[in-house]
Amino acid sequence: MFSPDATQAILDRVRDIPIVSTLRFEFIDFGEGTATLRVPRDDRYDGIYRSLHGGLLMTIADSVACFAIMTVTGPDQAMTTTDMNIRFLAPCRSDVTAVATVIKQGRTLCPVAIDLFDAEGTKVAVAQVTYIMLTKVPRY
Repeated sequence: MFSPDATQAILDRVRDIPIVSTLRFEFIDFGEGTATLRVPRDDRYDGIYRSLHGGLLMTIADSVACFAIMTVTGPDQAMTTTDMNIRFLAPCRSDVTAVATVIKQGRTLCPVAIDLFDAEGTKVAVAQVTYIMLTKVPRY
């Protein structure tokens, strides 16, 4: 079981990330190598076909992948995305739930699989994101 202290440490870290409040991420669950979150639909972020914009689905997938990695590295590990891909399977016209699972925690690279579901449980996209572990936090 993933500890409440570890969960709180991750939440304390990620709540400072601007996109978390902008898209109103709702954190559902953290486990060893997993993270689940929900993002409420806001039609201001729709694409041309009145469904959640694909770029935002990718942003959600990228974010939840990072949070899943934090469950195995801790929230202070410096990391960044090296590559990502997504397959859109259906339009998302509701809240979206993203479930991320670490595929393998390597010394340097960490690939993560993400499934995205609409409110009815239909899988609307699948993604894979790879992060690289950094030895220091980038200056900004």
